[in-house]
Amino acid sequence: MEKVRIVLVDDHQMLRDALRSLLEKTPNFEVVGETGDPFAVIALVRKTLPHIVCMDIGMPGMNGIETTRQLIAAFPSVKVIVLSSYSDQRYVMDMMSAGASAYVTKAEAVDELLRAISAVRQNRKYLCPDVTAAAAGAMNGQSSSVLPSKLGNRERQVLQLVAEGHTSSAIAERLNIATSTVEVHRRNIMRKLNMHSVADLTRYAMSSGLIAH
Repeated sequence: MEKVRIVLVDDHQMLRDALRSLLEKTPNFEVVGETGDPFAVIALVRKTLPHIVCMDIGMPGMNGIETTRQLIAAFPSVKVIVLSSYSDQRYVMDMMSAGASAYVTKAEAVDELLRAISAVRQNRKYLCPDVTAAAAGAMNGQSSSVLPSKLGNRERQVLQLVAEGHTSSAIAERLNIATSTVEVHRRNIMRKLNMHSVADLTRYAMSSGLIAH
């Protein structure tokens, strides 16, 4: 039987070690790669060709929502299982909208991750009990997230980096774009969100799940 190849993406080494230990106790699972750098995910997946990527949401530089969106665009057959500290409705729906196949809270990871892997290998969606109620509320039209409809992908990246305290020149270097382009994005973000300071943008990024509280 072919082993299920898994990549772990989380910026906490201790959690990755614990997940690796859990997964490798299962005979047909193999952890083929891991990283805490969201910008390294695409290259790592290209190198290791996993079936499943276990993805954290709250990572510095680029959050798991954006990382998942880019990963699924590049590798549509890869299944993403979210591992998050958050069970809030907006995080669940944003990750599922980005292309994730399952959502498991870290508090339930030991009990639920193996069930999630089994489900996505059968092309089924999976939500752990902690988030089922939140998702049900969103499916009834109660989703509170406004981020995807207001901002484009690059604007979300710039917003996250601004909220994390990076200067325009540092953001430009990180994203390989001109500083003047970053300034244009900043102005557009403030105009679209009707906000006028970095403090406003930071509070918005926190409430929208781009950065951790």
